[in-house]
Formats: sequence, C-alpha cells, structure tokens
Amino acid sequence: MNPGRSSAPKPRRYPRVGLPKGMLVAWQSGGERVVSRVSTLGLGGLFISTPEPPAVGEVVKLLFEVPDGEVHARGVVRDSLPGKGMGVAFTAMDQEARARLQQLLRRLLA
Repeated sequence: MNPGRSSAPKPRRYPRVGLPKGMLVAWQSGGERVVSRVSTLGLGGLFISTPEPPAVGEVVKLLFEVPDGEVHARGVVRDSLPGKGMGVAFTAMDQEARARLQQLLRRLLA
C-alpha cells in the first residue's frame, strides 16, 4: 500500500443522484458522437456507462435532455473504468443549462 495515497473516495462538492432507469447522454471526445446512459448525476458532474471510455484528462462535449430542455456542457474525464464507464466533471455550461440541471436535481433530491 502506498502511504501517500488514501483509498478513501474524495468528498464530492455536490451530491449525486442515482438514476436507476438511466438517462441518455450524447457525448463526444475527439471524433464520433456516442450515446450512452447516465448512471449518476450531480451539479458537478456525472457518471456515464460506456464500455470504452476515453482516458482520464480527455475533454468531452455533452448533450442531454432534462424536462425543461437541453443541457449542453463540456467536461473532463476524472475517472475512466474500461468495461464500466467514466466519471466526468463539468467544466463549462451556460447559465440557462445550469438552471435546468438544478431544477431537475431539486426534483430528484426532494
């Protein structure tokens, strides 16, 4: 075991909501656009289920639908688990999209 690294997960800045039915997200890293399911969602990011996720540090463009409209965002891959998916932290999102996401999360966390 490496004494300099803790195996405990880092605390999240925002709570994440599990989406058992999943929600579809279109994402793009470099070339082609891929559609996958979102398994958890929060104001700070999401986890996308995909068999071949991009490497940690890759920038991804995201597009997903919420009840009040579409959310376009940019993010960076923070965790890449081949065969499972990727954790993505949001890095850019306009104010309207952020408001739509907040509205959805308020409903889901209520």
